[in-house]
Amino acid sequence: MLDPRIDVIVPVHSATRPLARAVDSVLGHTAAPVRVLVVAHNIDPEQIRAALGAHASHPAVELLELADGIPSPAGPRNHALAQGTAPFFAFLDSDDTLAPGALDSWLALADDAAADVVLARIERGEAAAADPLPPTRPGRQRDLHPVKDRLAYRSEPVGLISRARFERLRFTPGLRSGEDLAVSAELWFSGASIAYDRNGPAYRFRDDAVDRVTAAARTLGEDFAFLDAIAQADWFRGSSRSARRAFGVKVFRLHFFDAVLARLQDRDGSGGLAAHRAELAALVARIEGLAPGSLALLSRRDRAAIAEAIAPEATPESVLALLEARWLGGVDAMLTRNPFRSLHRQGPRRTLRDMVA
Repeated sequence: MLDPRIDVIVPVHSATRPLARAVDSVLGHTAAPVRVLVVAHNIDPEQIRAALGAHASHPAVELLELADGIPSPAGPRNHALAQGTAPFFAFLDSDDTLAPGALDSWLALADDAAADVVLARIERGEAAAADPLPPTRPGRQRDLHPVKDRLAYRSEPVGLISRARFERLRFTPGLRSGEDLAVSAELWFSGASIAYDRNGPAYRFRDDAVDRVTAAARTLGEDFAFLDAIAQADWFRGSSRSARRAFGVKVFRLHFFDAVLARLQDRDGSGGLAAHRAELAALVARIEGLAPGSLALLSRRDRAAIAEAIAPEATPESVLALLEARWLGGVDAMLTRNPFRSLHRQGPRRTLRDMVA
């Protein structure tokens, strides 16, 4: 077998995952020499070997084992990163797939553009809906800029990564969720050469798994533990005000509102929104403190929804109404409180425009 140009890292913690499908999407549709590093995480590796089916004996498949007792994808990914040797690596969840030719397309772009990172086009669900994030400058494919191309909106490190450029890249140990966010932000804001295979074969996020680790109920502290990892990172300490602000705006727009929505009803006995208002208020201050000026770049509707989520008199119904209003369009969805900030690159008007460009 030729030395692999790409190590594809596939962590798996359950024998019920469609692992053979994931591995077949690599081995059955890639011309470049690749190796698939499957990590049996906190499970008998023989169960995973059986789940691999015919691929278990393939010379390009290597089965690794990690028993750390921690329900976090960070451990197995780091374990495989330490074992890998190929010039590039990529991550593939065991219930996801790659479109035919994806790795070859990413590799060709990396070679042609001398890129350290190639972002993959993403499709989600069985309907293969195209993901509009990140909202880059229209048509931009090479030499992407972390702020100008709003790369922070790509939360997952999906695509191709240079081992030479990111030899020390590791996921934050122990995080049950958000471990992708710290790593992705490091990639985007590292000063690396970044390309976007925006029209190539996609990474396909499937929605037929019922036991995703990141889908389990978590505390608000667990949901946003990634902020601590990022705040302590060297790249963040040395980042510009504009870079921090771009990151903070994205955290509000995506992660904060998702956290509010998940806590509107008391489905898990945690007390619902009322039990989390003080934590949410502290979280707003935390994000703004890490990324000063982020709140000022949110739309009027976003600001109204934040204010309602932490207001003592608010009800789940009133908060939900404002969350839904964020997507109804109109002047308040496009304007910031200070209208002169509405056309800022991270402001609502330009960001929404580039999401659909």
